[in-house]
Amino acid sequence: MQTEGPSRTALHTAAARAAHLIVDGEPVVFRDPFAYPLLGECAEHYVRLHREAADHPVVAALRAAVVTRSRYTEDRLAAAVRRGVRQYVILGAGLDTYACRSAASGQSGSVEVFEVDHPDTQRWKREALARAGIPEPPLLTYVPADMEAGESLADRLVAHGFDLARPAFASWLGVTVYLTREAVARTLAGLGRLAPGSEIVMDHLLPEDLRGPRARAYAETLMPLVAQGGEPWLTFLSPREAADLLEEHGFEVVEQVVEQVVEQVAGQVAGRDAADAAFRERADALAGSGISVITHARRKA
Repeated sequence: MQTEGPSRTALHTAAARAAHLIVDGEPVVFRDPFAYPLLGECAEHYVRLHREAADHPVVAALRAAVVTRSRYTEDRLAAAVRRGVRQYVILGAGLDTYACRSAASGQSGSVEVFEVDHPDTQRWKREALARAGIPEPPLLTYVPADMEAGESLADRLVAHGFDLARPAFASWLGVTVYLTREAVARTLAGLGRLAPGSEIVMDHLLPEDLRGPRARAYAETLMPLVAQGGEPWLTFLSPREAADLLEEHGFEVVEQVVEQVVEQVAGQVAGRDAADAAFRERADALAGSGISVITHARRKA
């Protein structure tokens, strides 16, 4: 994580959400109208790659991964809210805009949002919201934390008003690959203190021996680039390894899906895509690489 601002990963993730509305056709998989204005003066710098190389397999796969996991997660969150869940924890929130979008739609009174991230990222984001004229959502709480530093996640949440006695929904997207396996396990241990019935959606990248051709090409292109930028990929998990880690910390897997089913992991992953049929049957270049698995789990009673 770089200091004095968000990581390059957070910026590129926001740019992918913004670019989806600019370069991809219908139907829209995930609509985030705040991503582009939140990026401010650097928006076009980060979106330009998608404008100029929208059809490149790796660039399209990056966009697909971001919008697919966001769509999947917020669909599950909406279902949890209908069941009465009123606390949403976003781990490694970066430039996530769920709270802004909820407030703009008039739904901000129903869910308390706790964004967990590095304090430098949160400071930059709050300043960016102000510059863009986007009001801070009324039920958004920033929880500064460094997941690699060994801080107690549950204690940090409680210190900022989170209620461990009430079920919650947590998302952890685009983060685990940048942490050591020890930090991943430590974070899951903290989430293991959530109330029974709490849910988590997390994504993780497949190890090399489980990648198909598209996934291998994606990794071979991006791995050296992110490493040069100071954010190397550190942890890869098979579906079984992710399930075992969750089980160890009190969760049971509801389902595991990939943005594009890969033959090599057949039998290890539920046999359907993370996005719906409208996403898979597109005429444009938007397509997943199959390197990322999304795991949805529930805290056992």
